[in-house]
Amino acid sequence: MTSGNNLLFFFSALGAFNGLIVGTYFLCFTAKKNLSNYFLGALLIALSIRIGKSVAYFFDYNLPRTILQLGLTACLFIGPFLYFFVKTEMKQIRKLPVSWSIQLLAWSAVILITDLVFPYEHFPHLWTNYIIPAIYLQWSIYIGLTIASVKSLFKKIRSGEKLKPFEKWILTICTTIFLIFVAYVWAFTGITKGSYISGPLYFSLITYLIIFILLYRKKANDLSSFATLKYGDKKVNEDEAKTIVAKLQKVMNEKELFRNPNLKLGDLAREINVPSHQLSRILNDSLQKNFTLFVNEYRINAACKMLSYQTNFTIEAVGDEVGFNSKSTFFAAFKKIKGLTPNTYIRKTTPDL
Repeated sequence: MTSGNNLLFFFSALGAFNGLIVGTYFLCFTAKKNLSNYFLGALLIALSIRIGKSVAYFFDYNLPRTILQLGLTACLFIGPFLYFFVKTEMKQIRKLPVSWSIQLLAWSAVILITDLVFPYEHFPHLWTNYIIPAIYLQWSIYIGLTIASVKSLFKKIRSGEKLKPFEKWILTICTTIFLIFVAYVWAFTGITKGSYISGPLYFSLITYLIIFILLYRKKANDLSSFATLKYGDKKVNEDEAKTIVAKLQKVMNEKELFRNPNLKLGDLAREINVPSHQLSRILNDSLQKNFTLFVNEYRINAACKMLSYQTNFTIEAVGDEVGFNSKSTFFAAFKKIKGLTPNTYIRKTTPDL
């Protein structure tokens, strides 16, 4: 091999080996025993097996077909593990659903039966024309399901909303797996030979990225949605959350609790008789707001009404009246929520006389 090929082989093979190490870490040694970590570890191991086979075959076309068969059948787990990992992170699933167990058992049975009844060594034509296309079809179906699971992230990107670290991490992994899939399908169709090694290269890059994050990033736990769960494991169901939100809004409107400058999350939680941590989670999950933003929106809306009615209050007095402790806090919150200062708001809403 040339020096360029030697370097390519070393980089790709090392990526596959490191993928096995990192995958084993997520499966067995990570401090956070989340279901998503298990799926990420399993995904990396399945990819490492597939990538290892690809690297060996790219540089030695006389590779035993038993090894080729092992690498190809590993693909049947890449799609499910990717989908389950993303779904677990997006929905914060902690317990393995029965349907997922059935799918994994079914694909294990398919692999076992196919490998024993139709080994690649004796049925190369069957594998080339039917089994391998079926494997890539299955992979593509799970990629489609995965893309559907992250549609909300694409909406955030289109709207200019900032993604959380774990959301960026999910998209990075999904993009890498998609590129690996495209590289293999591209190579399988025989369009270009070079594209076959692209998959291992993409995988090596994501493996080194994971290692870099684990070793050098000061905070890596924010790469999981479970890092936000600082309270109980039980997630409030949607109907219950809507009921609590409605009760919360009613209390805020009727009692105008926001006018209390010392209002705390615990005070609000006691008014509607729910635990503070549960209320905090509902605000974040159902309204996508923290406690401060939720209360300040009520204060700013009340301030806008006062400013529009041309009361004798000064702007500073209006801020005090609706619950702000200082002029600077009032102005900053007003600008953040309304996109302009109180003075500009007055000029825009006051009619010319």
